[in-house]
This record gives sequence, structure tokens and C-alpha cells, in this order.
Amino acid sequence: MSMRTPLSRVRGLGSAREGTGHFWVQRLTGLALAVLTTAFIVLIVALAGRPYPDVARVLGNPFVALLMILMVGAGAWHMKIGMQVIIEDYLHGHAKLIAQIANSFFSVAVAVASALALLKLSFGV
Repeated sequence: MSMRTPLSRVRGLGSAREGTGHFWVQRLTGLALAVLTTAFIVLIVALAGRPYPDVARVLGNPFVALLMILMVGAGAWHMKIGMQVIIEDYLHGHAKLIAQIANSFFSVAVAVASALALLKLSFGV
């Protein structure tokens, strides 16, 4: 039998009041990815077997580049939130903080590198 009060047993383990926000962002990015990934797959199938200059010209189209940048952004955000939930559930202490920081930096790095590659194609640099 513990002498601790119910409040002391759950202190630090309760809601951070972010769960609902994460839930909705995860669902909305998932929905966006469903639509954008469908467009991406259609584009890849249409470009299969075509020479590099043709593919670069299609990906250089501002509309196509915008769709691909939106897909990369939604994917990186979705990935970050998904990994954040896993990290919060399974890591503790300093490892949790380090993993959260690494998760954030990695997600941003993937999104920025992908967006720069698409912008480079788009502007023909």
C-alpha cells in the first residue's frame, strides 16, 4: 500500500493538452498525402521510360513542382508527427529529448533538400 496521493502518482504523466492537435494534424496530413501521392503515382507512371530532359521539363512545370513540394512538405510533417508519437511512447529522459531534436532536424532536412531539388528543376538551374 502506497502512502502517495493519487495526484502525486500521476503528476508529470498527465495530458500535455497537445494530443487532439496531433491527432488532427496527423489525419489531415494523411488525407493530403493520399491525394498528393495519387497524383505522384500517376505522374511517375506517365513519365516511366521517358528520357531525362522530358522528365525534367515536366517536373519543371510550376504546377507539377508545386504539387510535388506540397507532397514533400506534407510527408515530412506527417513523418515528424508519427515519429514524435513513437519517441514519446518509448523513450525517456535525455534520450527522449535528443531523439525529438534529431527528429525535428531530420524532418526539416528532408523537406528542404527535396524542395530545393524540385526548385532547381523548376528554375532550370
